[in-house]
Amino acid sequence: MPRLLDPLTIKGVNLRNRIVMPPMQSGRASFKGEVTDKLVNFYVRRSVALGLPIVEHAYVSALGKIGPKQLGIYDDCLISGFEKLAAGIHSVGAPAIVQISHAGAVATQKVIGVTPVGPSTRDKTRMLTVDELYGLAEDFALATDRAIKAGFDGVELHGAHGYLLNQFFTPLLNKRTDEFGGSLENRMRFPLLVVDKVRRRLGNKLLLYRLGSDDLAPMGTHIEDAVEFALNLEATGVDVLDVSGGMCGSEPKQLSQVVGYFVPQAAAVKKVVNVPVIGVGGIKDPVFADGLVRDGLVDLVAVGRALWQDNEWALKAAQTLAESV
Repeated sequence: MPRLLDPLTIKGVNLRNRIVMPPMQSGRASFKGEVTDKLVNFYVRRSVALGLPIVEHAYVSALGKIGPKQLGIYDDCLISGFEKLAAGIHSVGAPAIVQISHAGAVATQKVIGVTPVGPSTRDKTRMLTVDELYGLAEDFALATDRAIKAGFDGVELHGAHGYLLNQFFTPLLNKRTDEFGGSLENRMRFPLLVVDKVRRRLGNKLLLYRLGSDDLAPMGTHIEDAVEFALNLEATGVDVLDVSGGMCGSEPKQLSQVVGYFVPQAAAVKKVVNVPVIGVGGIKDPVFADGLVRDGLVDLVAVGRALWQDNEWALKAAQTLAESV
């Protein structure tokens, strides 16, 4: 069985190990969403010994912004900043992936200036028309073009934590009665449309999908739904599945005492797909992370808060595991 420190090649992209830094909004972009030197330094310092750093979510259009200093990838004028960011990450020997997102119904009028949009009409949210859905899919495609022009090795689509693609997948928010709502097949339709559009723009670059695998709510999505969705995502061209939470978010209180709290969902997905799967969930111990890979539960392990707190975590983890052999 492979180990955490073993390299992995995915579609010609070489990862020196299986340690992933998941996307975490840092608040280091400008108010216009521009890459800043502070943001570049944040990623370069943490990427020195990483296998796969994933840059925090960048909004693909003005309606998709969730916070005042969120990174943006909605306009060509932002490409030059992303060029500096990709070059910085590459300079320390790591591939560069950026997550692209749309906040949808979790945006606020205070931030975006208009009523937020979502799959259905609800309090303070306007339902997207079918024509708008195709326009949004094109926004994701154009954002992908910008990432590739800037030198990134691929993109990750944010389909978790209650963001727009996740909102369409979950019956908790998707109350539509057209072809984009209702059955599981229909609720997958818009995310898969976006995946297809983005896949066509990427060429041989990597496409990751952060999958909201479980809402942790009786009337929401469950792992059985996520397994079927994962099979469809793989068939549509996703190269890596990054398995996390759905409407429960990235740090659900009911699981906070369990280390690796979304690993069971990732392991269930891994059993049915042939693409690499990332596991996540409050993981800080490199020996524990190594065990997840050794036991075949996941192919890669995402470490968020520990890397946030210590930019040398990956380097120290490599030293710890080397000494334990």
